Order: sequence, then C-alpha cells, then structure tokens
Amino acid sequence: MRWIPIVIASLLLVSASSAPSQTVAPSERTYSPYVGADFPNALLFGDTHLHSSYSADAGMIGNTLGPSEAYRFARGETVTSSTGVPSRLVRPLDFLVVADHAEGLGIAPMLLRSDPGILEDPLGRKLHALVQAGTRESIGRAFNLFTRTKNEGTNTLLSNAEIARTPWEDIIDAAEAANEPGRFTALIGFEWTSAPGGRNLHRVVVYRDGKAVANSRVPLSSDLDPDPEALWDWMESLEAETGGRVLAIPHNGNLSNGLMFDSVRYGTDEPIDAEYAVRRQRWEPVYEVTQIKGDGEAHPALSPDDPFADFETWDTALLGGREPKTAAMLPGEYAREALKSGLAHEGATGSNPFKFGLIGSTDSHTSLSTSREENFFGKVAQLEPTANPARFEEVIAGRLVEDGPKIRAWQTSASGLAAVWAREHTRKGVWDAIARREVYATTGTRIQVRVFAGYAFEAADLTRPDFARHGYARGVPMGGDLTRDPGGRAPALQIRAMRDPDGANLDRVQVVKGWIDAIGRTHERVYDVACGGRAVERGACAGPVGDTVDAERARWTNTIGVQSLEAHWRDPDFDPKQHAFYYVRVLEIPTPRWTTYDAKHFGVAIPEGAPKSIQERAYTSPIWYSPEHG
Repeated sequence: MRWIPIVIASLLLVSASSAPSQTVAPSERTYSPYVGADFPNALLFGDTHLHSSYSADAGMIGNTLGPSEAYRFARGETVTSSTGVPSRLVRPLDFLVVADHAEGLGIAPMLLRSDPGILEDPLGRKLHALVQAGTRESIGRAFNLFTRTKNEGTNTLLSNAEIARTPWEDIIDAAEAANEPGRFTALIGFEWTSAPGGRNLHRVVVYRDGKAVANSRVPLSSDLDPDPEALWDWMESLEAETGGRVLAIPHNGNLSNGLMFDSVRYGTDEPIDAEYAVRRQRWEPVYEVTQIKGDGEAHPALSPDDPFADFETWDTALLGGREPKTAAMLPGEYAREALKSGLAHEGATGSNPFKFGLIGSTDSHTSLSTSREENFFGKVAQLEPTANPARFEEVIAGRLVEDGPKIRAWQTSASGLAAVWAREHTRKGVWDAIARREVYATTGTRIQVRVFAGYAFEAADLTRPDFARHGYARGVPMGGDLTRDPGGRAPALQIRAMRDPDGANLDRVQVVKGWIDAIGRTHERVYDVACGGRAVERGACAGPVGDTVDAERARWTNTIGVQSLEAHWRDPDFDPKQHAFYYVRVLEIPTPRWTTYDAKHFGVAIPEGAPKSIQERAYTSPIWYSPEHG
C-alpha cells in the first residue's frame, strides 16, 4: 500500500500549488472558468413575423390555423396545413412571434364562430352571412367587402377597438402555453400595419414581458393614425403605464415607395432632426431586411459595383398599391442606402436616425414558418403546395392577385430567419439581444456567423478556443460602436462563419463598408475577405465558386465551397476622420430555388422568368465607427 502516501502527498502538493494567493479574494478565483461568464454565447434562430388565421388577410382567405398551431409547428411538431398538406420543419425554431395584424385582429375566427360582438355590427352581419355561405365566391366577396370598407374608412368593425379584446387574449394565451424557457421562446407581439396609399410602413411590435403587460391594452391599430411616431407615442405610454418593455421592427422598405427611410417626417416637409433620430433608435433598434416580399439589403441601381446586389428584387409598391415605382424612391427603401444616409444625418444633426441592426423573418400568412426553399408553403393559403399541377401553373406562374401590382407568385421569396446571440434562451434573452442589435438576418437557412471589431486583434486570434470571450474583451460585437483609436490604428474585424448543418457549403465572406467623406458625400465598397476554395486577390475572390445545381432534377452537391470560413480583416482604406459602418455578408454556394423544387415535384415547367438557383446569404448587424474619442 505504498501508493497511498504518494497519492496523499501529491494531492497535498497540488492543493498547495493551486490555492488562491492571499491578494485575490476567493470569490474571484474558482475552479470552473465559466463561473461569472455573462457574455452572449447562445445562437438562437427564429421568426419575429408570422401571421395566423387571426390576421384578416390570412383567415379570411383560407388559413384555418390559429396561433396555437403556429407555435406547435415552430416547436417542431407535424402540422397539417390549411389545404391538407402535412408539414414539418427540418429542425425546430428557437423562438417565434405570432404577429397578427392589429387592424381587424381576430375578425376571421370570430366570423366563423358567430361571435355575438360581430353580429351586433351591421357590417359584421353582412360579412358573417358571406363567410357562413362557405363558397369560394362568397368568402372572396367577404374579404373584398372588408378590404374596401377599410380603405374607405367606413369599416365599423375596425373603429371598435374592444372587438379585438378576446382574440388578443387568445394570442397571448397561446404564447404563454408555448413558452418554455431554455427550450422554446414564444414572444408576444402584433403587427401595426400602416400602408398609406399602399406604401409600406409596417412595424411588428414585440413585448419583452408576458401576459400581465401585454393584456393591459389591445394592440394599436394604424387606422387611428398611420404615422410611425404615433406608434412610438403608444409604446412610450404602454411602458410608462406597465413598467414593461416593447420595441418595433420595421419591414419591407422595398415596398414603401421611398417612405421607410425618408428624410422628412411623415406627411410633412419637415426634415427629421436629432430628436426624431433619438426616438427612432430607441423604439426601432433593428430592421427586417429580408422576407417573403423580397430582399431589402441593396438594389443594383444604388450599388452598381456590387454583383450580388440584385437579389430577390421587387420593384413595386405594397400589394394593392397604385403609385408607380421611380428611381428617386429607391434611396428611401433599401437598408444599405439608409445606413449611409444615417451617417449623413448624423453629420448634419449630431444623431443617426437609421442606426439599426439587421434581421430576417418570414411574413408568412399560413401559420407555417417555413423559410427553406425545399419546404416553402407560400405566402398565403392559396399558394400552398397541393397535389394539383394545374393549380401550380395557374397560381404560381400566374399573377399573385387579380387586381394588384404586376408581381407574380413565383417572385415571392422563401425568406427569412432572425438569428440572435443571446445570454439566455428566454423572452428576456431574445428581446435584449434584439434591443442591443446583436443579431443578424439570413434568407432562410441557418448560416452561423460571428463578428467582432477592435484595434488590438491579430490574425492568430482567429484560432483561439476562447474566440468569443476574447472578442468581447478586446472589441465590440455586431451591433456595437467603435470610437477612434488613440494610436490611429484602423479597425480589424474578426469573422467566423459556418454553413447550415442541414444546408449548403459557403461561397464567400464579404465586408460591406459605408462611409461619409469630408464634404458630406456617402460611399460604399464591398470587400471579399474569405473565399471557399479560392484565394482573395486585391479584395475579390479569384473567380466564382461554381454551380452544381441540376434544375431538371432539383438537385445540387456540396462538392464546391467549404464548410466554414474565417477572416482577420483590417480596413485598408481607413481614414480615422470619417464616420463609417461595417457589416458582414456571407454567401452560400448556389442551390435550387423553391420554384425549381416545386416544378420538379409537380412535373411542370419552371415559371418563365423564375431563377433556377439561389445563393442564400446572411447579413450581420453593422458595427459603427465614430472619429470621436470614447
């Protein structure tokens, strides 16, 4: 038993050598290196913009699935769609906001169940009779009547806010039942759907809290006032009254005909000022840059030197809008141009009104949060996949609506997702990540990307096992701010990206820079900083990644591109006197678009004009540089 003293002696030696020194408090030295670590290290994917049958433009045109079914589907359950097609996600989402329209909230299910409050209203009785008739024609007439009276301002159901009380409580209760901290986060929210003249000023309002705060008042309808500042007033009042927290997420500036990022206050010629900028930053920390109604990152006319700017582009007004799109409207519609415009406003007023992070979401009106090309269930119930090839040819290749803009259903995008770097998998954790802009957008797949910017980073830091901890210690994450380095160094970005585990390899990682010069002109440049299987030569990948898509068989392979990319990039054109921003764009290799998958499934031709392939991508929130010292 000679080993016993040896072991005891060894243990004593280890104990003595690892004991904390007398100059360090015991609470500051623990065996576990993770005690006290509070930096965000949970990457969560979700959807902050999904509609159920409780939205009039969903439930009155065929969607039969309510908020509970929407949450069940997001949690990974198999759910039968409104048209009878079994549906399921490749993997569950981590969080979801059922964001039904405040305008006419719950009208559709109330008509179906003959709600007494609806039947007390003359318009409600007319709609009820049409809906109860149950024919395609009568239901279409009901929706048209509802929409026409809304547009005319004569819809008496919309003027009675308390009609929404019961359906709002249903939505809250569905979120409360689905919310499971640590496993699935069900955030409460609604959509404020301002659309003056068919121009999109929509916002999704998201609550940080639960039922006690959300149930304090029914959602605000934009029918009372379409001005976004009226929504901010309502949000401010709600917080003061309840002690809760809310934020708003604008979306689809590409359909706003220049209003989303306008240089004047809504409905006036009054220029936006510092007070406006502070309020907009406070209430709208992020922007939904990609979703089913097209992509809003960049436009080829605004970014002619960017070969990837023309992606899922919609050059129209909101569905039903009549004002033709003009080139002069584009600067007020796209995120990159708005970020540049924000720098100019900051130079003029001292505050940036368009300092926002980037997320994606679906805006699906089917209750099914499907963002992958091979699992796309369409914008609305009429466009869900069916077993009828003739319907595919008629609806998908035909016009989306009979009396609307010239947008065909095949132009809808199977997009997108919101990714957040959170401290915890809870409502608080997800909401706080959005509020501090530590988020990014994807066009539907689960690309993983992380970015830090600072001055002391070196290329060797990319391989550190404590990459995130080091990033927070030496720099700022996506959504953060950098001030001028006392030594005059240019910022360095540390970037890591990985492919979706169930998806395609990566093509490239890019840094998008915007800046403003000494005379107030804004500029942009896109740098390729890492390329899958190719070198970077003078800021660009040495050739395209290639294309393995077989459109006839709707197949592709991961024989090109790479599973992960990383980059240490220091701005080669840095001017310490110029305000600037940097965000990262990650591109996958080409894969089949949803129209290619559907054409193969139904045995029909790909709609004329529809792309056969798509390069899914991610956009991180920017990091802003200011010449002022911190």
